[in-house]
Amino acid sequence: MRLLIVEDHAPLVASLFAYFEARGAQLDAAPDGVVGLHLAVTQTFDAIVLDWMLPRMEGPQVLQTLREHGIDTPVLMLTARDQLPDKLTGFRAGADDYLTKPFDLAELEVRLLALMTRARGRSAARHLQVGDLAFDLATLDVRRGGRLLHLFPASRKLLQVMMQASPSAVSRRQLEYALWGDEPPDGDMLRSHIYELRRSVDGDQPVKLIHTIPRVGYRIALEPDTDGAAH
Repeated sequence: MRLLIVEDHAPLVASLFAYFEARGAQLDAAPDGVVGLHLAVTQTFDAIVLDWMLPRMEGPQVLQTLREHGIDTPVLMLTARDQLPDKLTGFRAGADDYLTKPFDLAELEVRLLALMTRARGRSAARHLQVGDLAFDLATLDVRRGGRLLHLFPASRKLLQVMMQASPSAVSRRQLEYALWGDEPPDGDMLRSHIYELRRSVDGDQPVKLIHTIPRVGYRIALEPDTDGAAH
């Protein structure tokens, strides 16, 4: 088990480390929401224990940002808030479970194990493949010809949407919505993200997988669109 603990209460963090390391787990810790978000985006964990009240960025905001980036690592929220509206807020932000302080460490362990078991069951069918491009949605690893690609979160999100639709085209509006919801930024930021994705996925590869569909959007496929897609 590899856990990320996002919690600013040092004695609690120490207790969690002592308990779970004694059971063979590997742990990382973040003292605030910004650091926690960075670790969760850039590294792979089996589960995340996320406090609600955090410096710099509160737990629900961290969680919502993670889900918007397509990261589906199981998250258990810790909080002293025990009212139903608070719990609903946590679940709507994307929490998988919710534990109210104070709590028993054994109960936390059982809940985390249950979350990870369900996640592994989901991951069995969460693998995307187009040609020699493979995207493991459980680990978020992307490989081209067996080589691991290092993608920015926005590039990874675009790739997921396009591979799930392959070989069909995805409209520019759909891709913008995947990144920014109903409030896309001014200017053609999508073009910049597609350029970065192409650079990472196609690069100097002899077979290009990302194709532009004029006046429509983009698609990922082994062959260009028969109506004349351009690279």
